[in-house]
Amino acid sequence: MTAVLIDLNADVGERPGQEGLDADASIVEGVSSLSVACGFHAGDGATMQALCGLAVAQRKRIGAHVSYLDREGFGRRDANVDAETLGEQVVQQIRALQVAAGVVGGAVTYVKPHGALYNRAAVDRERANAVAWAVAAVDQNLILLGPPQSELLAAATRYGLEGVAEGFADRAYGADGQLVSRDDPGSVLSAEEAVAQAKMIATEQHAIAVDGSVIALAVRSLCLHSDTPGAAELAVRLRNALIGAGCEVRPFS
Repeated sequence: MTAVLIDLNADVGERPGQEGLDADASIVEGVSSLSVACGFHAGDGATMQALCGLAVAQRKRIGAHVSYLDREGFGRRDANVDAETLGEQVVQQIRALQVAAGVVGGAVTYVKPHGALYNRAAVDRERANAVAWAVAAVDQNLILLGPPQSELLAAATRYGLEGVAEGFADRAYGADGQLVSRDDPGSVLSAEEAVAQAKMIATEQHAIAVDGSVIALAVRSLCLHSDTPGAAELAVRLRNALIGAGCEVRPFS
């Protein structure tokens, strides 16, 4: 029987100072890809270079975690920036991470929007096109990561990019297939719930929504948020549980 191939990515570079870097460093071992904040919602040149260095040392893939320009709101507020400006901002972020990665002998292999941009581009064709245009403008070989059956992945196809579908290990899903708002109770899963959901998504291609309904989720990558409580330990638990369920955990890019 052929093993299920699944990537485990973590959003990193989003917490300030050495303490934040140390916390992220402890997550690296358990995952296969690092989605690194590029300065617009969090992070800076120093954090980008440090995390790219960790990725290179441990042979993890490096992704640009791009966002609206919104450090005060951590990129979780929608913005009415025009498509041309948004595209240019995404280009700027990818190139900044490319520079940081290049200094330590690494390379950016994929792009993943963050927060409000991720959610908007999943359903808004104009936003999705702006992101995909920016990725293609930088490097046609970059992979665009997004929700399954989303406008974002459709835009990747329109711009000649490879799109990869992503699910979430540590967040609850609504019946509409969208993540439950962080403002709602139970939106962040416990470690046990996250492990169970990750295995279900990877091996059965579906998840159970908060109302008990079944939602289809055919994905190639699973995300773990670095600010989820116990993220470092959870990363290792997720990796081991996926391997135990017959999956091969390895990068998609």
